[in-house]
Amino acid sequence: MKTKHLRLMQRVYIILFFCFMYLPIAYMIVFSFNQSKGYSLFTGFTLKWYRSLFTNASILHALWVSVEVAILSAIIATVLGTAASLGIASMSRKSRLLVTNITYIPVVNPEIITGISLMLLFVAYQRFAAQSAWLPDNIMGLPTLLIAHIAFNVPYVIFNVSPKLKQLDIKLYEAALDLGCDPRQAFFKVILPEISPAILSAFLICLTYSIDDFMISYFNCGTVETLPIAIYSMTRKKVSPEIYALSTIMFVVILSVILVSNAMESRSYRKDQKTLRGEGA
Repeated sequence: MKTKHLRLMQRVYIILFFCFMYLPIAYMIVFSFNQSKGYSLFTGFTLKWYRSLFTNASILHALWVSVEVAILSAIIATVLGTAASLGIASMSRKSRLLVTNITYIPVVNPEIITGISLMLLFVAYQRFAAQSAWLPDNIMGLPTLLIAHIAFNVPYVIFNVSPKLKQLDIKLYEAALDLGCDPRQAFFKVILPEISPAILSAFLICLTYSIDDFMISYFNCGTVETLPIAIYSMTRKKVSPEIYALSTIMFVVILSVILVSNAMESRSYRKDQKTLRGEGA
């Protein structure tokens, strides 16, 4: 009897949890197709808010800026974070622990502190560059935005790739060297394929966090508007159904990327399991 009640409570908890998480998203998606601007009553199906969205130049420009910065920062942060993970993995245990703890600070640090500290750094650079004849002094905008996004993305790459490196059997790398590979060939043929799922996962996390970021971007964007900043500016006046339409498109795109990524990882895992079973036989 107790077991039956426990299972019932577990099911109720799961249902309530998923309702709490996904009902607001479902509500937003439904009302992105609402004919009227109101969000308390569904008056009819329409696609006019999506058509209006794709003719809104300011939103499309902000979306392009966000996508451009997200892709560039995710690529650069993934490369830097992967290189840093390899360097950390080669350290002694005490040094690795120290560097890992230092790397963890930006993750737990409030975003407002990170945003303001980066802004102060860029302002200090501009003052120094203004006194120099060969340094560019007007960098506030896309350059500072890109640097800021790279800065807060790198730790997430390190924390995704490092555990995979710990699981890696170093004997595979040593065997590749014994069989005639130089260190570069051994890395690209042995190490990189093994950690590629973690690298892909880190890249997707960086991409998502970069598109989603508001606080750090707000302090370091200069006169450039990213999508979250543009949405914030719009919601200060009145919430438009165009925002529902835009958020719905972003949700569907990100969900699709996650599903494709999980499918690729699942297929790779099944392939590895089949290989292991074949070797065992």
